Amino acid sequence: MKSKRTSLQDIADIVGMTKMTVSRYLKNPELVAPSSRVQIETAINKLGYIPNRAPNILSKGKSYAIGVLFPSISNHVFDEVLRGIESITEPAGYQIMIAHYAYSEQLEEKRISSLLSFHVDGLILSESVHTQNTLRMIQGAGVPVTEIMDTRTPPIQQAVGFDNEDAARQMTDRLLSKGYQNIAYIGAKGDVRDLARQRGYEQALKKSGQESIVFRSPEFTSIRLGSEILDDILAIRPKIDAAICTNDDVAIGMLVSCKKKGLRIPEDLAITGMHGHEMGQLISPNLASVITPRFKIGQVAAQQLLLRINGASNIEPFIDLGFEINEGESI
Repeated sequence: MKSKRTSLQDIADIVGMTKMTVSRYLKNPELVAPSSRVQIETAINKLGYIPNRAPNILSKGKSYAIGVLFPSISNHVFDEVLRGIESITEPAGYQIMIAHYAYSEQLEEKRISSLLSFHVDGLILSESVHTQNTLRMIQGAGVPVTEIMDTRTPPIQQAVGFDNEDAARQMTDRLLSKGYQNIAYIGAKGDVRDLARQRGYEQALKKSGQESIVFRSPEFTSIRLGSEILDDILAIRPKIDAAICTNDDVAIGMLVSCKKKGLRIPEDLAITGMHGHEMGQLISPNLASVITPRFKIGQVAAQQLLLRINGASNIEPFIDLGFEINEGESI
């Protein structure tokens, strides 16, 4: 048998007060006498009472909740982004509802539909390509939306991030300037940002008169994937002397596998990553990577969203927070 949910009346019965007094306490404890506050709070904690926010949402038009969609829960990129978001939403009294969509536009559509059914006040999306139905739902809901991690693709309303294409182009130029002749790009399950990095890599090679060499796996990025793909790279002739990986997970896997095979980094193979994860900076040799401001991206995205939730209309459609090239010790 399903247990009965603790009600406002249950709390009122325990403390011997009216339901109106308990309701007044939940809205503003200062409106209730100090002695009554203690009794009500004790009863709430004892019974595990969960306030029903639906009436408040209907009367005020706000849920004080924000939907956040991440394509992967295993990708370390989004750890820092989430911390940045929460550093803004928590002090402002907003809860975040996280959904995961596995780089699938169709699954993203379902997740957004679910979040909007809970009347979230805004959405932070990690992708810039969506189904037509997703776009219609967002327009119909009338909620502000901020897309993060890229500033290349035109956003629904606003984008906060950096230019992935330019980041890969600059890293490729850095390798070319060091004399590397056969540079490969290592991609994984091709989301928009990954494909943008590949374009930047290809543009740099084309400008220098070199042919591009692209390895792309249908799997999600992981350290294991980087380790497994190394054998394919080593089998290519002429010898590949540098690899630009779509992110640090893949690059770290490749670097560790090289050490196991007795290959020298960067003498036998130069390796670069993307995002500058802490792990890549702690291993030896330190991983060359594009350092991206992930915490700041989360902060700014949340700040911008809250401003718009509270009525701001004059927004910048693109907020580019830039990146840095860190050569580390692997190139």
